[in-house]
Amino acid sequence: MKNWFIRLAATVAASLGFAGAAFAVEPLVDTAWAIANVGKPGVVFVDFQSSKDYADGHIPGAINTNYGKDGWRAERKGDKVPDMLPADLGPLAQMIGTKLGIDNDTHVVLVPQGNTALDVGQATRVYWTFKVLGHDKVSILNGGIASYSENEKAPMKQGLEKAVPKTFKVNLRKEMLATMDDVKKARAAGTLLVDNRPEDQFVGIAKHPKAPVSGTIAGSKNLPNQWLTKNGGGEFRSKAQLEKLYAYAGVPTTGEQVNFCNTGHWASVGWFASSEILGNKQAKVYDGSMVEYTMLKGEGVEAKVKLD
Repeated sequence: MKNWFIRLAATVAASLGFAGAAFAVEPLVDTAWAIANVGKPGVVFVDFQSSKDYADGHIPGAINTNYGKDGWRAERKGDKVPDMLPADLGPLAQMIGTKLGIDNDTHVVLVPQGNTALDVGQATRVYWTFKVLGHDKVSILNGGIASYSENEKAPMKQGLEKAVPKTFKVNLRKEMLATMDDVKKARAAGTLLVDNRPEDQFVGIAKHPKAPVSGTIAGSKNLPNQWLTKNGGGEFRSKAQLEKLYAYAGVPTTGEQVNFCNTGHWASVGWFASSEILGNKQAKVYDGSMVEYTMLKGEGVEAKVKLD
């Protein structure tokens, strides 16, 4: 009888271990994984194409979201800093549940267009948002719909699809958010600040239209977001390649790190590479980034090249 219980316990443990491995969620999935999981219960593909391109062809079952209009980011009341994580997360949670058909048990797979690092930023920003909202079962389809649609075995569907409404509850992780005050403290403490904007903005010869002044936060390192994808396209570089790029840029792959850009979009690409590919869980996104920092007159903004 004792041996029977031992065998039973071993069988249960093995089955649980197998189930855990089978449902492990990776930050990046590829086209082969997507093909194998089309129509699988509990998996929702979220498509970032324009509504027209989505209607022309998408992964079967994928639900389309409008990055700019569905409430992923919002202008902050009072100081009018744009493109922030909404202060009131209720409408965003409702949209995630009712429009996208996602609950707290759903494995969310984000599908960018996959053409440039810029559009990959839509997926990384929303990925980061899900993490901040307390949802860990989220992945990005590496290469996006562009890579997926090139595979002859990949099923595609035309028209529009509507999700079955679900309920999504927020479990906010404030520790993942870097505020302007956090950045000020980081500067004082010598914590690494990583500017993920293109070099022309880092040195101060170009700027975002809503940033009052050009330049970067003094002491920051520049690691342009487009370096992190292959040829600035829609597929992330390998871990080994990223390690070489980080070394060249003087950015450690461990330790405290605050990623910023103009509005927290490009910074999310840098954060994803640091946190999810290289495994540095001490990396954070400064949501307001240079637009907030300059609008609210943060100290230590420097232009490395002065044209005037």
